Amino acid sequence: MEYFINCNSSTLAPYTDPLDEIRAAHLYRRLGFSASVQTINAAVGQSADALVDSLVDQALATPPIPAPEWADWTDANYPEDDDLARQVRRAQLEEFTIAYGNALLNNNLLDRLSFFWSNHFVTELDVYNCNSFLYHYFNCLQRNALGNFKTFVSEIGLTSAMLYYLDGVRNRGNNPNENYARELYELFTLGEGNGYTEEDIIETSKSLSGYTNRGEEGCTQVTFNPEDFNTDNKTILGQTGNWGYDDTIDILFNERPNEIAGFICKKLYEFFVHPDSADTPENMGNATTIIDGLAQTFVANNFEIAPVLRQLFKSQHFFDDNAIGVIIKSPFDLYFGLLKETGFAYDDSTVVNMVDASAMIGQELFDPFDVAGWQRDREWINTNFIIGRWLTSEVFLERFYQANPEQFRDFALSLTGNDGLTSNNPDIIARPIIDKLLPKGLLTDGEYEKAYVAFRSDVDETYYEGGATPSWTLALWPTAPSQVYLLLRHLSREPEFQLK
Repeated sequence: MEYFINCNSSTLAPYTDPLDEIRAAHLYRRLGFSASVQTINAAVGQSADALVDSLVDQALATPPIPAPEWADWTDANYPEDDDLARQVRRAQLEEFTIAYGNALLNNNLLDRLSFFWSNHFVTELDVYNCNSFLYHYFNCLQRNALGNFKTFVSEIGLTSAMLYYLDGVRNRGNNPNENYARELYELFTLGEGNGYTEEDIIETSKSLSGYTNRGEEGCTQVTFNPEDFNTDNKTILGQTGNWGYDDTIDILFNERPNEIAGFICKKLYEFFVHPDSADTPENMGNATTIIDGLAQTFVANNFEIAPVLRQLFKSQHFFDDNAIGVIIKSPFDLYFGLLKETGFAYDDSTVVNMVDASAMIGQELFDPFDVAGWQRDREWINTNFIIGRWLTSEVFLERFYQANPEQFRDFALSLTGNDGLTSNNPDIIARPIIDKLLPKGLLTDGEYEKAYVAFRSDVDETYYEGGATPSWTLALWPTAPSQVYLLLRHLSREPEFQLK
């Protein structure tokens, strides 16, 4: 697949034109996992200013997933029999997978962001292997997803999931473990080599000591143990004192605000706008200027995340033609986007199956690849993964069709309006379906023609417009649901279908 060069030269000035269908769909594809025909239609004609404010406010007001009954279980709550305990843990994990999968589908920006942050403040369930740790970690992600980034950094570092994953539970004052201190700077706040030294890491590890496990490691929430805290003076980012955890976070944000803001806004830009944020002779855009502007907003608002997102999502830069359809869908985008855009009926088993399919093609829920997370974009496409994307998309489409063929007709009718009732021209019917599912449609007339052929299926041409007895319509023809199904199967293998 051709890699898109970032030629977006638009600015952060507000986008003031009423939203058209392409830009409304673009907004929902980036802020969530896309949206239904009805939601997109309702957005058309609105201002970006009003709609973005509404979506951000909605995200801020959405509560996190309610605590399951096992949220604070320890090993003592599980059956003594190992096999029974494993069964209980598997059932709990499936329960939470369903709850979070539905949150991703239903909560738009909130859980688009909580998912983004899970790939920033990375932990891996396979490492800490405790469902209660998993719940509290994701609760922290949801509560802070659009909140204050300094608070977020402070809270996520004290989740038991993070303390176990990056060895905080082994960070004792007389024998400091540097793992979390390193990632705090390198991956979570500043970026590799940006404004800190190896000595800062060593000293910071001492200030973060004391949050250690007691006795045997297991599924017990970590608390502070003053006996394991290093009470020596530490010099961190030029500041000397007997610093502890809260002091370290204060020093970091006081001494390196611009570095933090630039690093985080660059990640937000690459996730929401374009994967390439570098200004080069080939990239004729101004991504660096945009990131600098967002970083200024971030600092000016004391590291509140929501004002940065409001500015970005309302901007001419975000809605520029060069920002549309230039990010390769993640596996979750691929499946959840198809589900949201078609409006096909689904249940909890569908959610679980889509989560499992995502793992097969490189995106395992709760278990990013490593501490640096999934690298995204071009990494989602290789020989094995692209074939897997095609085949699994076809499997889900077939399941939807077997469950209820008529929902394919209904989906097409929602896009074609009166044409679905009266038009005998299949190309007129197929075109809005194609353009709904692809960010900018197909690139050439020849590709549209191939899609039209797939849609016409084996219906005799005499029944179409121009034929001897033109009686075919989407609304009434018996095989119309199958035709829509075949068109969607065809589109699922097109390069444009892999983009958002």
